Amino acid sequence: MPANVRFGIIGTGAIAPSLCNAIKNHKQAEVVAAYDVHAGRQTAFCDEFGIAKRPRTLDELLGDPGIDAIYVAVPNKFHVPYTLKALAAGKHVIAEKPFAMDIEEARQVAAAVKKSRKLWMLGMNRRFPSMMQKAHDLVARGVIGEVYHAKARWQRRSGCPKLQTWFGHKKLSGGGCLLDIGVHMLDQTMFISGNFKPLTCSGSVYGKFGHRGQGEGGWGKSDRDPKMTFDVEDFANAHIRLAGGMSIDLDVSWAAHMPKANVMESIIFGTEGTIWVGQDEAVAGGKESAVLCTRKKKEFVLDENPKAKVKYPHCDRFNNFVNAVLGREQPCVTIDQALAVQTVLTGIYRSSAKGAEVDLRKL
Repeated sequence: MPANVRFGIIGTGAIAPSLCNAIKNHKQAEVVAAYDVHAGRQTAFCDEFGIAKRPRTLDELLGDPGIDAIYVAVPNKFHVPYTLKALAAGKHVIAEKPFAMDIEEARQVAAAVKKSRKLWMLGMNRRFPSMMQKAHDLVARGVIGEVYHAKARWQRRSGCPKLQTWFGHKKLSGGGCLLDIGVHMLDQTMFISGNFKPLTCSGSVYGKFGHRGQGEGGWGKSDRDPKMTFDVEDFANAHIRLAGGMSIDLDVSWAAHMPKANVMESIIFGTEGTIWVGQDEAVAGGKESAVLCTRKKKEFVLDENPKAKVKYPHCDRFNNFVNAVLGREQPCVTIDQALAVQTVLTGIYRSSAKGAEVDLRKL
């Protein structure tokens, strides 16, 4: 167990600053190195955050004995290859979502983690806000009774990542809105409900706007490249059946004709109550929050500040990862949970391709 956790970053794009900003106040963690294939982006990033080590090859970064953990923050295609290299080099790894391009890739990581005995965690940041932790605790304590159904959606009206970049190019991204933001809603909904045992799914994916140059929201620092054609989905939906009789309806869009610019929510239906978690102008004044709906006698009662346990007071994935490396906390995201989510995502794409329900137990 190291006295301090020293991080190296692979990829200095738009998401990379999240690590540097998150651990500023952690007394036993620091970012000591950052690598990017784009030298200019690497230099600008290291200058901004005062990072001294600026290796020009991946092997140089991974071979540095002064690095304990790696943050993988690169295009989706490289999540698994770089994770496998980092584990083989004896590093702990926290990786950006999605876990992998498909479930077969994800299982390679699971095997490598078991062999390496290093800590691996998927950085699912949506699990950590206090409202998510409270919702999870309320369900776990049986406050809403038996959970039988959930609705999950993140729908943007015009929110495609920067067009003509890797985000919309299937060879590098593996998929579109489903892998980018759908994974968050699916993961947080399964997390809140406490059910990571998917059985079957029926899904459809659509590409209707991005390939026409429409719907851009601007996220991403990658340079535009005309060769990066948009060939992924910008809309997806699915119905998922889980063990115990529970089901989930999932709707995701980067671009769609809709009245609101952005709707993000999970609704967990129970026999004794319902929990709404998310951000919607029509609920809780547009703030991201959790609302508990229960019934007392004949009246429905809404509680916008339900009392519940917050297991991780820091409310941050990187702090959780550092503390897990130090042996102080359990990782909030386990590899079995990540595999379950990836199984559903892979199943949705395969269901859409074949036009039929997929048995996830056979993937």
